[in-house]
Amino acid sequence: MQYLLMIYLNEVEYAKMEKEAEGKMLAEYQTFTQSIIASGNYKGGDRLQPTTTSTTVRVRDGKILTTDGPFAETREQLGGYYMIEANNLDEAIGIAARIPGARLGSIEVRPVWQYDH
Repeated sequence: MQYLLMIYLNEVEYAKMEKEAEGKMLAEYQTFTQSIIASGNYKGGDRLQPTTTSTTVRVRDGKILTTDGPFAETREQLGGYYMIEANNLDEAIGIAARIPGARLGSIEVRPVWQYDH
């Protein structure tokens, strides 16, 4: 089964991180990513640009409405994601717990609804 692991953290707090600590965390992400590629769990993933670069789109009464920024104001913002393959939720949670960002923020684990084509 596929799971989307959404990495949430506080962008303001992350921006305050010292360069040495940031470099260490990025190295940890590289190690983690290589480990899930090697195990066969990795399906995809990327780091996202800051929420200041985002645009929210809504359609109301047939009109396209756009708003700068994220969908909702929250303490933590979506900073990246991994798409993984796991045997069950417990395995997906175990993988999510190894993501370096879990120590600073939170990881949402959500099963992907896969359609038969």
